[in-house]
Amino acid sequence: MTHPHSRARRSSDERGSATVELVLLAPVVFALLAFIVGLGRSADARGRLTGAARDAARAASLTNTPDAAAAAAHDTALSDLDGAGLECTSPQVSTDTSRFQPGGEVQVTIRCTLDLSSLVISGLPGTSTLTARATVPLDSYSATLGTAR
Repeated sequence: MTHPHSRARRSSDERGSATVELVLLAPVVFALLAFIVGLGRSADARGRLTGAARDAARAASLTNTPDAAAAAAHDTALSDLDGAGLECTSPQVSTDTSRFQPGGEVQVTIRCTLDLSSLVISGLPGTSTLTARATVPLDSYSATLGTAR
């Protein structure tokens, strides 16, 4: 049989331990949640960049010349990035028009460097460079006016 004073002594020895555990575990739990949110925001940014590349390639495929295709892809990509809220530092849009002929294809690649403090957690140092590529076939019966590059 236990003595009544030993229970009281044991509970008074553990008094405040929950507070200490909470103080020690709260930053770890917060860091884990911030990491998960950061992964989600990074995946969202990657998806938005892929959408911008797809839209740019589609816009390029609707033009008649390689030069017009490159200009349409560039303008559409920048417009999509701005509309998506991605704050790229000097986005790079490259358009491959080497197969720009009826039945060919046009490929657009967008490279975007994002500041991690705006992407993941405010105050986080560093950058992340994301790249997305999309290829769209050209209509076999379209009348392209320019020559392939």
